[in-house]
Amino acid sequence: MSKKQPDTLEVCRRSLFAAKEELDALYTESMVLRVLRIRDLYAWVIANPDAKDRQFVEEHLYRYRLSKFTAYSDLAIIKQLLPSLSAASRDWHRWRSNEMFLETYSMAKKRKDTRTMERAASAYAKYNRVDLEDEQAVPWEQLLPQPFTATDGPSVLGIKPIPNLQEKIDALLEKYRAETIDIDDVDFEEVDLEENVLFPDEQQNNESDNTGLC
Repeated sequence: MSKKQPDTLEVCRRSLFAAKEELDALYTESMVLRVLRIRDLYAWVIANPDAKDRQFVEEHLYRYRLSKFTAYSDLAIIKQLLPSLSAASRDWHRWRSNEMFLETYSMAKKRKDTRTMERAASAYAKYNRVDLEDEQAVPWEQLLPQPFTATDGPSVLGIKPIPNLQEKIDALLEKYRAETIDIDDVDFEEVDLEENVLFPDEQQNNESDNTGLC
């Protein structure tokens, strides 16, 4: 497989915890060395969440004897790899657990301790869920959004459209405007009617009816 030199940040996002053999097969030697260095310092940042940038640079210079520019460059990448401390801590512990499983298996193999080898292999397989079928990937590239087109046509609601609707609306508006053109609004006031004066006979009849009821 041909070597490639992609963006360091993207490489770290994909392969920060990959085995060295896998990195060697994918990337150039300089990229592999940098990923391993960033992985090492990534673990240091997780273990020292309160450390300042200056302390990180000092630790970087102490471990690798490289320039401050390189130290700050690695720090910038690590900060982008840490969207949250909790998520980063889980990633680190997953990687560290796998390293411990493999180390235990390797030591047991040297001692020819098959029982411990079997237990380490089982723990590794269970932790990484290698006994489960890979989840079927969702073909996102084949999912097309439903086309949407704005319309004022009533047929989309199941209503039969009226031919030349706008012309009919305009004609009705003209008709009613013509019919109401001579109508003027006038002011008015309510009149307090004196019913006992206008209808004296009816008033007397009402009084007589009321007297009879008593």
